[in-house]
Amino acid sequence: MGLNTTHHFYEVNSFDSFPLKDQSVNLIVTSPPYPMVEMWDEIFTTYHKSISTNLKKGEGDKAFEKMNKLLDSTWAECFRVLTNGGFAIINIGNATRSLVGHFEMYSNHSRFIQSFKKIGFDILPYIIWRKPTNSPTKFMGSGVLPAGAYVTLEHEYILILRKRGKRLFNEDEKVRRRESAIFWEERNKWFSDQWEDIRGARQNLQQTAARKRSGAFPLQIPLRLILMYSMYGDIVLDPFGGTGTTNIAAIISGRNSIYFDTDKDLISSTHQTMKESLTPELLNEEVNKRMTQHISFCDSKEELFFKYRNEYHHFPVKTNQEKHLRLLKVQQIKAFKNHFKVSHG
Repeated sequence: MGLNTTHHFYEVNSFDSFPLKDQSVNLIVTSPPYPMVEMWDEIFTTYHKSISTNLKKGEGDKAFEKMNKLLDSTWAECFRVLTNGGFAIINIGNATRSLVGHFEMYSNHSRFIQSFKKIGFDILPYIIWRKPTNSPTKFMGSGVLPAGAYVTLEHEYILILRKRGKRLFNEDEKVRRRESAIFWEERNKWFSDQWEDIRGARQNLQQTAARKRSGAFPLQIPLRLILMYSMYGDIVLDPFGGTGTTNIAAIISGRNSIYFDTDKDLISSTHQTMKESLTPELLNEEVNKRMTQHISFCDSKEELFFKYRNEYHHFPVKTNQEKHLRLLKVQQIKAFKNHFKVSHG
């Protein structure tokens, strides 16, 4: 099986309408600006000037709601462009903030869920991504004195939404779907409501400076989600593209991707960095890792544990659905002005 994918980069207002047709995207994976987290204040105040006034006056609830209303328009567009039966997956954390001497938590994940429900998404069980820190200064407040410290937020949410309707597959898509299967042991680990094995560390595939400007999530988050909720050749959209983490994950996994962002300089920096640093050898490290991990899993089990053998790679597999699983690798990546073309095989 040979496969060609394209990966486009666009400067758009992510809080406005998208330049995409209805039902043109199979999967959305994104980590948006977090309302009430200070590093993203500038983005929100650019589009709603009164937010800055609210923050200065200590009107946290008003600022919080205005930030979320901006994002509501993004979620409505996500619903429009998503295919029936398609998934939208949003990584979001709650925020803590002191305004005019008043400390409070702002529950982004619950506000997001309210919005998604109104728009028409089906709300599915979500994942809690735990990313603990060992820093001795992570506790806020007076530390060991009773009633003097605050519980630290050491997790974020991965919200999983589905657009109602059934996705239909033609004969070619049925083949690609079988070849896009994940391993039995991956299924058991990934489809859990708590992830603790992915840390919020810097990725070698991304530049440090751009990460600070975008708050990018680690590569393993979108990569795993793309493998779970899409198949080879699908179109993946990230409306808050940042450092291109979702696009890199899409390249690795043999999906097409679309990148939106409002920051022209960040888009240029991300595209240039990907152009200079992404090679087939680097991208295929993740594919090799999956292969190695599966072989190690096979070695840890008795031969009778496996009932089937994969038709392409010839290693043993647990289920009949894994017989047609194919691990495609990047063969060539070509950079153009605002997109990449990638061949897989």
